[in-house]
Amino acid sequence: MAAYIIANVDVTDPAAYDNYRKQVMATVTKYGGKFLVRGGALTKLEGDQSWARVVVLEFSDSAAARKWYDSSEYRPLIKLRQSASRSNLIMVDGV
Repeated sequence: MAAYIIANVDVTDPAAYDNYRKQVMATVTKYGGKFLVRGGALTKLEGDQSWARVVVLEFSDSAAARKWYDSSEYRPLIKLRQSASRSNLIMVDGV
C-alpha cells in the first residue's frame, strides 16, 4: 500500500531553503519516492489551519518512506530544512 509524506512548510530563509530543495530530490528518488506536489498554487477551502508551501511525496509503502526519512542521506537535509523553515510533516498510508 502506498504511503505519503505530507509537509506544510513555512519558509523563513529562502536562500537556505533553496539549497535544501536542490538536494532533496536525489534522496527521494534513491529511496523510490516521487513528488506529487511541490509548492504549487494553494486554495484554502475550509478550516483555521495556516498553510504555506505544501509538499506531498509518494513511496511504495510506509517502510520505504520511513527508510528515506531516517536515511543517512536525508538526515543532514532535515537539519537544513529546519533551519530554513517551520515545517509540519506527517506520514499516512494510502488506500
